[in-house]
Amino acid sequence: MSQPNCTLVASTYNWPEALELLLLSVSNQSVLPNEVIIADDGSGEDTKNLIENFKKTFPVPLVHIWQEDLKNRKSRIMNKAIAAAKYDYIVEIDGDIILNKNFIEDHLAYAQKGHYLFGSRVNIQEKLLPELFSKKNIDFNFFSKGIKKRSRTIRIPFLMNFAKSVDKCSKKLRGCNMSFWKEDFIKINGYNESIVGWGMEDSEMIQRLHNIGIKGKRLKYTGIVYHIYHKEQSRNNVPVNSEIENQTIKNKLTSVEKGVDQFL
Repeated sequence: MSQPNCTLVASTYNWPEALELLLLSVSNQSVLPNEVIIADDGSGEDTKNLIENFKKTFPVPLVHIWQEDLKNRKSRIMNKAIAAAKYDYIVEIDGDIILNKNFIEDHLAYAQKGHYLFGSRVNIQEKLLPELFSKKNIDFNFFSKGIKKRSRTIRIPFLMNFAKSVDKCSKKLRGCNMSFWKEDFIKINGYNESIVGWGMEDSEMIQRLHNIGIKGKRLKYTGIVYHIYHKEQSRNNVPVNSEIENQTIKNKLTSVEKGVDQFL
């Protein structure tokens, strides 16, 4: 199968310093996405101005999709952004990561009908942040200082030949590093907007993909990203969100009442 055209979708909220490093790393990709959409959950003018400045020289179309700040409605802004995507394959990340230069190349190389992909992340430690932002560093490797889970910096694409499909949502799934077909996302009506606050929006959506027969593959030693340290968000909504996910698993739900269809 030839490699698909893709839209890179990045969620963000009021952290333009991190978003700047992300966009610099996108510009540095060995294979560029066909477009980039910033899914903005209500950031202020600083983020808007940053994106407008990047648009002037960015190598691909850069789209800013914004919604009013009503506190952590990631599911809704992701639905709105993915509905606007022009291309068949969606690569999803968060706005607080830096991409390895082969990130898009890897996701497209292993895109496969009937599957989604998910990868892990290398953690950039808090002590490195002042230097990270002052020097605007986007180049990391196994020997870089200030990182954790160092083995995840190693890229060995050959090993993906042995990757196996998985029939259920992995506990290693991270919304900051995954990809899927837009048509599959629409079939399950996208993200569940009943999930608000931190937690479970990604895994619940992926569970519904499994419920319609889509399988997963983990990107090991490929699809590398670096996560910038930040304080943890409130976990107050976890019990409610977990129960929504549990019902999706128990009842083998394949769609949601309030999802992406409102934006199509």
